[in-house]
Amino acid sequence: MKTDIEIAQEAKMKPVEEVAAVYGVDGDDLELYGKYKAKLADGLWQKVKGNPDGKLVLVTAINPTPAGEGKTTTSIGLADALGRLGKKTMLALREPSLGPCFGIKGGAAGGGYAQVVPMEDLNLHFTGDFHAITSANNLLAALLDNHIQQGNQLQIDTRQILWKRCMDMNDRALRNIVVGLGAKADGVVREDHFVITVASEIMAILCLANDMEDLKGRLGRIIVAYNYAGEPVTAAQLNAVGAMAALLKDAIKPNLIQTLEHTGALVHGGPFANIAHGCNSVRATRTALKLADVVVTEAGFGADLGAEKFLDIKCRMAGLKPDAVVLVATVRALKYNGGVPKADLCEENLNALEKGIVNLEKHIENIQKYGVPVVVTLNSFTSDTQAEYEWIRKFCEGRGCEFALSQVWEKGGAGGEALAAKVLETLAAKESHYHPIYPDEMGLREKVATIATEIYGADGVSYAPAASKALARIEELGFGNLPVCMAKTQYSLSDDQNRLGRPTGFTVNVRDVYVSAGAGFVVVLTGAVMTMPGLPKKPAADGIDVNREGKITGLF
Repeated sequence: MKTDIEIAQEAKMKPVEEVAAVYGVDGDDLELYGKYKAKLADGLWQKVKGNPDGKLVLVTAINPTPAGEGKTTTSIGLADALGRLGKKTMLALREPSLGPCFGIKGGAAGGGYAQVVPMEDLNLHFTGDFHAITSANNLLAALLDNHIQQGNQLQIDTRQILWKRCMDMNDRALRNIVVGLGAKADGVVREDHFVITVASEIMAILCLANDMEDLKGRLGRIIVAYNYAGEPVTAAQLNAVGAMAALLKDAIKPNLIQTLEHTGALVHGGPFANIAHGCNSVRATRTALKLADVVVTEAGFGADLGAEKFLDIKCRMAGLKPDAVVLVATVRALKYNGGVPKADLCEENLNALEKGIVNLEKHIENIQKYGVPVVVTLNSFTSDTQAEYEWIRKFCEGRGCEFALSQVWEKGGAGGEALAAKVLETLAAKESHYHPIYPDEMGLREKVATIATEIYGADGVSYAPAASKALARIEELGFGNLPVCMAKTQYSLSDDQNRLGRPTGFTVNVRDVYVSAGAGFVVVLTGAVMTMPGLPKKPAADGIDVNREGKITGLF
């Protein structure tokens, strides 16, 4: 059986100009990065903004397990299948982070015969967007420390510095560090920290900004520290905005590539949904809606994280209204939630399925709370049985959902036609009544409680003293009307990754809160979630290599 990278390397790609032409985009609106990658020029939006919007379909999933769910694979296969059924379809996806690529998860190009290509380029440096974000983030950090070194005119309290450095790699040793050691000219000694690039506020800003003017406005509002009087100090006060924007001037432009079946894919931005808002850029999604009949997008991890943030943050800010949600599950993952060890997931087990399907049930209920129609799909494995499929189908249909099997990993678009047909049927027959789950004017504690109780199923929320103090300060500063971005483990509906299925009788524990004023949301850190991940005992990097001809192996 061929590996994902072997399938991708054997793909016959079309020149990116041919892919763009299908959507009415000509060469003048492309900035080429070789033969198969391009950025969309700024002027394209002015040409297409008057076009009617296509339909917007969000792909999300149950909580991830070691058994794998295949959300990106399903998104890509669904888009190809919709094209096979005569709909001009475009994907709007996130870019992969190097952290997971060399860590445990792997890349984010899909899998099998449902991939976007060029796969190696996408999973590695791509068009340099993440490097630009990293550079802009660390420029701001350097300007901050230099300001303190050069006399500290803004009276920044070095004990209350919020801005962290970043890098796009899992490196736990950089979570908590000391900078400024050495001679007097080497800076002021203080505690510092690193986050992974996808957790940088600049990543969120890039993904939520409408244009360069909006980007610069958001960059200026970043709160980097507090002064001795307890007042916020911003990036604008450090005169950092222009230089950061210069580094981001190309990164803000969406990237166009293609699937194995030549469907256009705008792949742009890549925040994690467990520590950030987990969605691709607003610019990419909006542009895709003007170019295609149907746009398939995704949000990271399970629906309790990515979909919640897509619906409560991205759609709220961008004025987007999703027309349907596809919820991905697997038989194996549902049995894992039912207590079956990973080694035994290939055996038919309807009892375990009945125990574990409560996780899927909760996600269905959650999406329905937003007023959006739901289609459940099973990403099929060869070990699945017909009895298991039939049991799940009846379960979903009994809860008002359409259901279809997906075989896109094995068959590409052809394996997604049943799912595509159900999606089109849903778009035609069921009207979306999308609404966020809480209003802007609700207090921050009430917003956190709403998500914890309504989406996670918690009994309530507890706050560490530092978190309560930070929350009160944020509201005093006038940020109480912002949405909240919950940072939580992806593996459970609770904040304890070991509680599978549909846990009950738990409290969500908030350990810290801070405002991302430029992005426009308040980040709430729960449980033990980290903004700088670490590598596993045997990282994926162990198996990656390149030969003398430049052919990469082991990347997935």
